[in-house]
Amino acid sequence: MPNVDELALEFAKGNGRVIVVAQDAASGAVLMVAHADRDAVERSIASGEMHYVSRTRGLWHKGATSGNTQRVIALARDCDGDALLARVVPAGPACHTGAKSCFGDAAFDAEAFGALSSVVRARGIRSAPVGSYTATLLGDRNRRLKKLGEEAAELIAACADGDAARAADEAADLIYHVAVALQAAGSSLDAARGILAGRRQNKAVSRQLPADG
Repeated sequence: MPNVDELALEFAKGNGRVIVVAQDAASGAVLMVAHADRDAVERSIASGEMHYVSRTRGLWHKGATSGNTQRVIALARDCDGDALLARVVPAGPACHTGAKSCFGDAAFDAEAFGALSSVVRARGIRSAPVGSYTATLLGDRNRRLKKLGEEAAELIAACADGDAARAADEAADLIYHVAVALQAAGSSLDAARGILAGRRQNKAVSRQLPADG
């Protein structure tokens, strides 16, 4: 991990501070945005856990009282040197509301689907690992569609039995096979999510429109 001097941050641009974007190192979701001065960055590097600074709290160690610390994996400055990207492993929620992210837990749902879509898309290229199950499904239409039907049936059975744990497990399997089927059809989970978001927006607009007459 680079030291503060190697990061070459332009603290002077922000009255002695830089903007810090904390990102979940595993999911890629943005957790929070805060500020840090030189001391906070140095302490983050030295301790391996994120430190920030604010007008009201001064220097503060994230999670020192709540236990919701953020272990530092990597730090990188932006092109102008006045912002810092901190890739971290959170020990708990980043937001004071209890949400994983200050931008809402929905950010994690989007990242999870995006990550799955990326993996499936990568398996569709020529350099995909030999023996990859995903690559095999993408290359075999009949097997791909058969598995899609089988996973849907297994989810239905789990739901009919009222088995919550098995239903969640089967749903995860079905979503994976849906992602593969969509990739083969030239689409993706991201495209499906975009359609759902559009429908939600249209419904919100329609509720705001006055009734006829």
